[in-house]
Amino acid sequence: MLRRIIVPVFLLFITLPAIANGISRNDASNISTQVADTTDTDQVKKTTPGHYLLVKPVESGDNQYQKVNSPLDEPVMVQLIDEDFNPVAGQLVHFAIIKVEKKSKGFSISSEISSTDSNGIASTKIILGSRPGEYQIAARIESDLDRDIQLYTFHARKSNWVFMLVIGLLGGLGLFLLGMEMMSEGMKKSAGDKLRTILSSLTRNRIVALGLGTFVTMIIQSSSATSVMLVGFVNSKLMKFRRTIGIILGANIGTTITAQLIAFKLTDYSLLMIAIGFGFLYFSKKQGYKFLGQSILGFGILFFGMHIMSEAMYPMRSYTPFIELLLHLENPLLGILVGMLFTALLQSSSAFIGITIVLATQGLLTLEAAIPMLIGSNIGTAITAFLASIKASREAKKVAMANAFINLFGMLMFVWWISGFAEIIAQISPKSTLPTGDPMAMAETIPRQIANAHTIFNVVVALIVLPVTNYVARFIDWMLPEKPLPEEVMLQTIYLDESMISTPALGLNLAKQEAIRIGTITQDMVGDVILPFVVKQHHVLEDLVNKEKQIEFLVGEVNAYLMKIIRQGVESERADEAFQIMYTIKELEEIADVIGNLMVQRAELWIKTDAQFSDEGKKELVEYHTLTQKQLSRALEVFKDVNLEKAKRMKAKHKKYRSIASDMEKKHYERLRDAGKKIEETGDTHMELMTRLRTITHHSTNIARILVEWKNW
Repeated sequence: MLRRIIVPVFLLFITLPAIANGISRNDASNISTQVADTTDTDQVKKTTPGHYLLVKPVESGDNQYQKVNSPLDEPVMVQLIDEDFNPVAGQLVHFAIIKVEKKSKGFSISSEISSTDSNGIASTKIILGSRPGEYQIAARIESDLDRDIQLYTFHARKSNWVFMLVIGLLGGLGLFLLGMEMMSEGMKKSAGDKLRTILSSLTRNRIVALGLGTFVTMIIQSSSATSVMLVGFVNSKLMKFRRTIGIILGANIGTTITAQLIAFKLTDYSLLMIAIGFGFLYFSKKQGYKFLGQSILGFGILFFGMHIMSEAMYPMRSYTPFIELLLHLENPLLGILVGMLFTALLQSSSAFIGITIVLATQGLLTLEAAIPMLIGSNIGTAITAFLASIKASREAKKVAMANAFINLFGMLMFVWWISGFAEIIAQISPKSTLPTGDPMAMAETIPRQIANAHTIFNVVVALIVLPVTNYVARFIDWMLPEKPLPEEVMLQTIYLDESMISTPALGLNLAKQEAIRIGTITQDMVGDVILPFVVKQHHVLEDLVNKEKQIEFLVGEVNAYLMKIIRQGVESERADEAFQIMYTIKELEEIADVIGNLMVQRAELWIKTDAQFSDEGKKELVEYHTLTQKQLSRALEVFKDVNLEKAKRMKAKHKKYRSIASDMEKKHYERLRDAGKKIEETGDTHMELMTRLRTITHHSTNIARILVEWKNW
């Protein structure tokens, strides 16, 4: 929400000051004395005009925009040249109205006849009519040749055109960001399992890491989001800091793919993409097609938003104050600052680059002005990562620092030769057939040049840094040395990360890691619970009680985390996986409760007595305790690896263990019958301990049960 509110500030920041400046100019022109043609027409040299040619100079005053009933900012000028292209002075040029909006009043020409000056220029001033729309005049010399006529078109805006321009920018930008979010969500949902596979298959190979970073960022559509994700992974101990550097480099490349797509002029097909995406999303029954439809629909909305922004910005292409303001962005430091600030606010470099391309499509932004903003946008992604790492571990802070270091290094590489870099990009990018300097030529070529500059900048930085990632890691380690860790706080999660909830596949992976941690703690409890009974170790009991409280806390946290993921509106497959994790940790909590409450209470009473199990009884308890440990270990392996075959084998093991427990109980009763009072004193404890171990085995088997259809059990 913050992003959608703050984003338009960028366009307003560079638009409103210029508009205010322009309005003041208009007011001044209203009170200025109109320049009259003082040429004495009787003294004008009479020359056959057929030998001359009327042309529009670079600043002709054509295609201007202004409010109704207002004078144009610039005079209308035409140049007269001879056959050798030399300016012709002292010739008459006639200006005439040829098109007026219906029912409009007040459209006027200050001088309908004007004489050319020493540069061959004849000029006049225009006041627009009372109704918005298109107005035209013609400049001509006394000739019947078409070449001796030039047409000029002007556009009258309503008096509230500034407000409408801002609304167009806000609405278009809202659609642009909505489309980007929809496209990103659709791609993330369709590739969720792949993201998890990628996460689990990360290796120390820096080239593989570069490719993975590129691929993941192409899906997420934001290198800022990838950086934040890496901070979360390292903070959750799913990844080592040193393995993130290659991914950071790849993320910077991956985010340029979006800019390349945006640079294609697909706005004419945006409604077609919206229609196709809508059809897939709302009429397809398969989840995969729905996700595809969501991506296509988002892509179409993105380009439709760009079209609206582009149309809203169209009047500004001939608005001199605004153009002058944009020229200031060619100052590298100012451009870098603007790119850094607004990317940090947007939390997406792709979105910011999209805005620069919109400006470029109207010929409002030069490549020299865009390149510093591209560099600044890279640094802006590092700011987002820094904010995400504020409360993270020291190791996670290193990820944010490495991201900032890499992007600052790239800035220092390119900031000194932006003009030369721009020339290289212009040479390797497609050319326009229109004359150089024509705004339409800029509109054709600059968007692709911006995308190419963004890609080449990040690829070059990656190629330079990738071979020395180990040295970069050492430098960051030196900047942030490890501090002695305080004693671990038991009641806290390690893997859960709130920022991953919006990506259910990754959030589920973190929840599963925390569930496996709960299983490991439970295994420790099961392993230790036999000690108070066979060797009467009292100090174990306090540890068992503390671990039971820890598991109770962790189960509550994991359940709450999973419910947040489910409430995201995930598909049924993801919801089933979340419920499987919840079911598993419920069984683990049951085991911890049996040990931490029932068995600990019995152990406290047992330790206070002088009673001892018989050798046969102790042997049976230890043997069945070992079987219980094995069954829990198998259950956790099944849960971790999702091994259906192993889950089915656990069923047979469970039946076997029940039979063994029954045989042991039968033998115990036989000993009670044959022995005396001494055995009777230990009999109740023996039987209760066997019962609790059987209960633990049952809960362990239930963990595997969820992976098999109920009808098979």
